[in-house]
Order: sequence, then structure tokens, then C-alpha cells
Amino acid sequence: MNSITNLSAQQLRNAAALKEKIQALEKELNQLLGSPAAKVAATTAPKKKFTMSAAARAKISAAAKARWARVKAAQK
Repeated sequence: MNSITNLSAQQLRNAAALKEKIQALEKELNQLLGSPAAKVAATTAPKKKFTMSAAARAKISAAAKARWARVKAAQK
């Protein structure tokens, strides 16, 4: 079996898509069978969304502006 580090980007995408399909099918099967696992999954709390700090947004903005400045300077 391939190590995850030896897979190409396309293979990783395919693996992720397959895993999502498997999870969806397992969920559907659990719903059909009335499995308690389906009820537990439905009651779990949603993941907390990541919020970026103002300092991080400012750094990203400054870096983007610098990249565009280099691009525009190279075009002249």
C-alpha cells in the first residue's frame, strides 16, 4: 500500500473524494438501519470556524500588495 507521502495531488484528491462517498454511504446505511451511530453523528456540535486575527489579515494584505506591485513594475 502506498504511503500518503508518495501520492500525487490527483491521487490525494481521488482518495478524499472516495472517503467522502464512503462516509455518505455509511450515513445513509445507518439511517436505513436505524443505527444509534447515525443519531450520535447528528447531535455532535459543529466545528468552530477559524477566525483570522487583524494582524494576520494585515500581513496577508501587505504581501498581496507587494506581489502586485512587483508584477506591475515588471510590466512597465
